[in-house]
Amino acid sequence: MIRRAAAADAMALEGFLSRYPETSMFLRGNLEAHGVGPGEHSHATEFLIFPAEGPIRAVFGRTSGGYTLVQCPGLEPEAFAAVARAWAGLGFRALTGEAEMAARLLAALGLEGQLAHNAVEPLYRLALCDLPQGEDQIRPAQPGDEDLLTDWFATYETQIGTAHADPAQARADALSRARAAIAGFPMRLLLEAGAPVAMAGINARVGDVVQVGGVFVPEGARNRGLGRRVTAALLREEARAGARLAVLFANNAAAARAYEALGFVRVGSYRVAMADHLLTLPGKEAA
Repeated sequence: MIRRAAAADAMALEGFLSRYPETSMFLRGNLEAHGVGPGEHSHATEFLIFPAEGPIRAVFGRTSGGYTLVQCPGLEPEAFAAVARAWAGLGFRALTGEAEMAARLLAALGLEGQLAHNAVEPLYRLALCDLPQGEDQIRPAQPGDEDLLTDWFATYETQIGTAHADPAQARADALSRARAAIAGFPMRLLLEAGAPVAMAGINARVGDVVQVGGVFVPEGARNRGLGRRVTAALLREEARAGARLAVLFANNAAAARAYEALGFVRVGSYRVAMADHLLTLPGKEAA
């Protein structure tokens, strides 16, 4: 019915997932960066293949940090049921994927109505050859940005609804993200008169496809097109490095309008569902 992937399955996994670039970025990125199977890194991923024999029709992933991922275009009920059995008793923190696939997996896992955040967002793509030209100045995060970025990440997570319910933990999470940015996580700051005024990052990269995430403009600087400008400048940099296609999902209507102004075209819907603490998935794992 379903089986755990082995290292020998890596090429077949990539071949299947690459057919769905807009909705497989996290699965493909984790596969490329960490291979097949759990590990010490929080993004190391155990992959489940459906069916157990024959051509792949669905792939499910669960990271060591409890983040679950889905690519099941056929929406086979038996695939979701098999995953629920395989993951019973394991930890769960979040789920992302194409909206309907993710909804069906949430239902199979018995998590409907139990999550602090469960939102469907419009999914967009842009061929970077169509990106408007511009000359905005951006730079990586650097030492000295820690306090500013901690404030920005804390506000960003609160506004999109994914901040931890405990304010102290939410602040600690924001500090961790700020430090990761300074250490080299792929994000850029838009500058005006030498000062940072907005940020945007790449949260997944596979081959010549990049996924934009973490676009943020502080409240006092909004309605000036800064989110659009920092996203465009970041993607121009990525295009110069060889990226061909960008994808993203928009958290609100204003962001969607900004992306559409850059030429992004909606291609579907994406679900982001998160618990405010680590949950244990119900049921008993089948032998």
